[in-house]
Amino acid sequence: MPPALTKLIDALGNLPGVGPRTAERYAYYLVRREPAKAEQLAAALTGLHSGIKYCPKTFALIAADHDVSPLYSDPRRDRKLVAVVAEPLDIVALEKTNGFHGTYHVLGGLVSPIDGVGPEQLHIHELVQRIDDDEVEEVILATNASVEGESTSLYIQQQIGDREVKVTRLARGLPIGVDLEYADQITLSRALEGRQAL
Repeated sequence: MPPALTKLIDALGNLPGVGPRTAERYAYYLVRREPAKAEQLAAALTGLHSGIKYCPKTFALIAADHDVSPLYSDPRRDRKLVAVVAEPLDIVALEKTNGFHGTYHVLGGLVSPIDGVGPEQLHIHELVQRIDDDEVEEVILATNASVEGESTSLYIQQQIGDREVKVTRLARGLPIGVDLEYADQITLSRALEGRQAL
């Protein structure tokens, strides 16, 4: 196999969720296509880090020529309502609902001692500072329903302390279309806890 192709397969194989066979398929796809497609991909990768940065206020990904996130600077967004998410792409999922008009705060991960991630490595201190600076009224903890997500949320609640801010969690429960017999015990427990009157 030509060294250039081997190098590409190795590079693609370093991506999360891409195994050796998938990396080979991607590489062969690029070889078979016109060179302009590969050049377009290479140009996008080359300009990736110079074209983006983290917002100093929300830690969301923004264009390099912006000072702060447009989702923070937009006067139509409610700065007193903050959704706390683990990663920047979580914002995309919430924005697709068209149901949230507050601002965001990206932690940069979740507390996970097993992976060597402690609270001091996340943007929790900056969140607490933001609560004070923006006079935040409600913090929505929109972290994953996992052990790491729950422990991170608990730690954030402790750090917020006795500030007069409402702290809420995203609702947990059964997704639409799931049969009860296939739901796991934790999901069923959350669904029972979060039941609503009809």
